[in-house]
Amino acid sequence: MRRIRDRASFLRGLDRRRLRDGTLAVLVPVVACCTALVGLTVWVGAGRAGSPARIRVTEGRVLLPSVGVPETAAFFRIANEGGSADTLLRITARDVPGPVTLSQHRMKPGNAAYRSALDSVSVPPGEGLAMSPTGVDLTVPVPSEAWHTGDRVPFTLEFRRGGPVRVLAAVVRPGTVALR
Repeated sequence: MRRIRDRASFLRGLDRRRLRDGTLAVLVPVVACCTALVGLTVWVGAGRAGSPARIRVTEGRVLLPSVGVPETAAFFRIANEGGSADTLLRITARDVPGPVTLSQHRMKPGNAAYRSALDSVSVPPGEGLAMSPTGVDLTVPVPSEAWHTGDRVPFTLEFRRGGPVRVLAAVVRPGTVALR
């Protein structure tokens, strides 16, 4: 066993080591907390913290139905200008004979397309959803009285956080308006 000749210098070295280790043990969490606090302060200062979803629905279009076809499609542009995500849950239209369905078009091999119903669609904060014939759209039952180009069809889009948004969609002939 080796003897320690100078006990005082050994104890001084031990105290320095303990002091350094203790300082590091305190400093790391303090720096992490300060970094998180600065990040949260910037987020709050930018007005994004806790701000609710602000949904704006524009450019409503309903395709003029073909004779004898029981359904047509409707398209809207949805913008979420808030700081929280929102979800489109349900769509209603009082002037149509049945439920309006939220759907998405998918492709099969051989360039065949089919429609699949969706329960909901998320609208992230600061982004939007542009409904189109090749993506998300609405399947609308055709009413017994004929629609004409330029007619306005009232819709209510219901969002999880934003609540109901009432909007009018113009009836347009297929191919006359870009639906992107």
